[in-house]
Parts: sequence; structure tokens; C-alpha cells
Amino acid sequence: MTQQFNKMQTLKRRFFAMRNGLLADQMRRAGSNFRIIFGLNIVQINEIAADYGHDPEFASTLWGNTTTRESMLLAPMLWSVDDFNYEGAIKLCHEVTDAEVADIVCHKLLKRRDDVVSIIEALIDAEQPILRYIALRLTLPMIGGKISPERALEMADTEIGKEESLTAALSTMIKSEAEYLLEDL
Repeated sequence: MTQQFNKMQTLKRRFFAMRNGLLADQMRRAGSNFRIIFGLNIVQINEIAADYGHDPEFASTLWGNTTTRESMLLAPMLWSVDDFNYEGAIKLCHEVTDAEVADIVCHKLLKRRDDVVSIIEALIDAEQPILRYIALRLTLPMIGGKISPERALEMADTEIGKEESLTAALSTMIKSEAEYLLEDL
């Protein structure tokens, strides 16, 4: 426990030293739901992740620090796809509350899973917009591969009909990509 505490204290000092107050203020004004925002960019967070490497225990500690933006963004970078079974991956998705965190979870963890299509299908009809966002975010790079253009178009059209601001742009991109791929069929 002391080792985790020391790691967290060292990391917080690093966040503080790298902070970007202007970016943090901009994020707050834009409506970020995090109480603590240091304003680090993704490149900086990736550099920190590279220094820590695969560390599932510390990642879990960071993930539990839900008030701090940078902790929530760093945690998925310290896990690997093998750290979660299917149920654990779905549980992780249910703990995401922010689109930026969702993007990192999708990019760093979920898109490389063998069961990614099952995860998409489990989330696409969820009541919570953030879960549908995750499903759509995972769908976009897989259209024409693991996800057929027809299925992608169906998902996009359904989501567009919900008129949800969180998923609107993503749904439109998926629709456009799927329609493009279907033109030649």
C-alpha cells in the first residue's frame, strides 16, 4: 500500500510540474466533469505511461481517482487487453463518464480485443449515451473488417434517430464511411 501511495504522490508531483493552466481552464469552461484538471495533453500522458509501463495494480488505483482527468486518461495506458475478461471489459465501459476517457479506453484497450464485436453489440443499444458512444467509437475503424458496412449503417442510422449530441458526429462519420463502402457493392 505504501508503494502505491508513493507512486501516486510522485505522479501527482509530475502532473503538477507539467500542468497547463490555460488548457485546464479552457476544459473547465467547456464543461469538463472532472474536479481536478492539470491540462496535460495526450502526448505528455503517453510519455508518462511509457515511463510506468504495464502496471495493472497502479492503473486500478488511478482509475479509482475519478475526480482527476489525467488519472482517468493514464489508467487505460497502463493496462493491457489481457488484464480484463469480457465481463471486466464491459464493467470498465460502464465506469467511463467522459468522451475523452472513452476514446482512450477504446484506442488503448478495447479495439485490440478478440471479443471487440461482442463488446460493441453489448453496448450499442444501451440507455446511457456514453456506452453507445463507446460502441460507435469502436465501430468506426472496423467498418468493412470486423463490422460489415450494412451493420455499421444500421447502427449509425439508429443512433442518428436518437438525436444525442454526444454521439451525433460519430454516427454521421460511420454513416458516411458505411455508405461509401456500400456504393461499390
